[in-house]
Amino acid sequence: MLLNILGVACGYNSSPVLKNVTFSIEKGDLLGIVGPNGSGKSTLLRTMSRVLPPSYGKVLLEEKDIYQISSTGVARKLAVVTQEQGLDFPFTVEEVVMMGRIPHLKRFQKEGPNDQEIVARAMEFTDTISLARRPVNELSGGEKQRVLIARALAQEPRLLFLDEPTSYLDLNYQIEIMELLTRLRREQDLTIVMVVHDLNLASQYCDRLLVLREGEVYAAGAPNEVIKPELIKAVYGCDVKVECHDPSGRPLLILQPRGNNNRNFKSNKKRVHVVGGGGAGIVLLRYLADLGWEISTGVVNVGDSDWQEALRLGIDIVEAPPFCEVGEMEVVRNRDMMKKADFVVLAGIPFGSGNLRNLEVVLEEAQRGNPIIVIDNVDIDKRDYTGGRAAEIYKKLLSSGVHVANNEWEAVNIMLVEGDAPDVVQR
Repeated sequence: MLLNILGVACGYNSSPVLKNVTFSIEKGDLLGIVGPNGSGKSTLLRTMSRVLPPSYGKVLLEEKDIYQISSTGVARKLAVVTQEQGLDFPFTVEEVVMMGRIPHLKRFQKEGPNDQEIVARAMEFTDTISLARRPVNELSGGEKQRVLIARALAQEPRLLFLDEPTSYLDLNYQIEIMELLTRLRREQDLTIVMVVHDLNLASQYCDRLLVLREGEVYAAGAPNEVIKPELIKAVYGCDVKVECHDPSGRPLLILQPRGNNNRNFKSNKKRVHVVGGGGAGIVLLRYLADLGWEISTGVVNVGDSDWQEALRLGIDIVEAPPFCEVGEMEVVRNRDMMKKADFVVLAGIPFGSGNLRNLEVVLEEAQRGNPIIVIDNVDIDKRDYTGGRAAEIYKKLLSSGVHVANNEWEAVNIMLVEGDAPDVVQR
């Protein structure tokens, strides 16, 4: 057994967080630690990584008490990527990754050719070699996360801990990071343990899940053993539906609406099609639903946060399978929805290869003269993960006679004015 956690209890000052936590991690595992906020996920990671000593119990790394091993000895076997990394200083990417070699160097020892080779391999594996000379504080969130993983790889660990590695990243970067971690486990012979907030990501990529509730282990097992409606209700306090679209049997969790959310749409109101994804369309969908307008949205992936909100609101959805690119069938349905709508609104979404077709179809409809509103609230260069293709299409879109709004409520007011509605939305 690579890591054993035996009856661990710990907390901060006089406030207990973990209570009698016991489980084990085998070599080659990709384990996801899940649970609601405050359940002890990050605390458990700190305890396992020799940061927060337990008040009771033991953490055994290869059968040795991790708190009896020197910090350098632990750092040669275990690397941690936390949420608080402090990448605010203008170190280059290469300098940051080289910091991973510190546990292998003697005091005042300079890095040698072997260290440089290891750092280069870590950057190549994480696709950060092209960023080597860039100041790390100028990188995007997804690029920074890959740099931090490269630094961890430079330690040459056997065990890698990550605390919510996909938090605050858009959907494209979330998938990119999870795919990278899967490759690391397979090709670098790493054992990976991560705290994951998104249960669908955890289900898709983790072999095993450890579910915490109020500082205790509530359940552990494969995703199809853990992600069940009754367990989610007991742990998170919400009703869900669980489906399986994956041939491997990995479950997909779908939020169920609370109460009666059926809308009585008014026939004298307009119909709007929202092109969203990754949570960018949620606010707009709620605004429009509160107005009682007829709404559709797409193409969004099943399980996406916009998809879940549209389902909750009873909105027509053009959907694609989880983690899949927009296909031709979805494009046809999306185009049909746009043609039926009085307005098409493009939310301020990031673009990758998976959803680039959405942007192309919006441009086609704009060129046909259909009324398009673009919410231009974040610079396109910061949302383009296609090597510039999305930015090129987006700039054509902006010059094709579309309405441009700075935010969601401004977009709604444009529709109200254009539709001769008697009132406007107050912010």
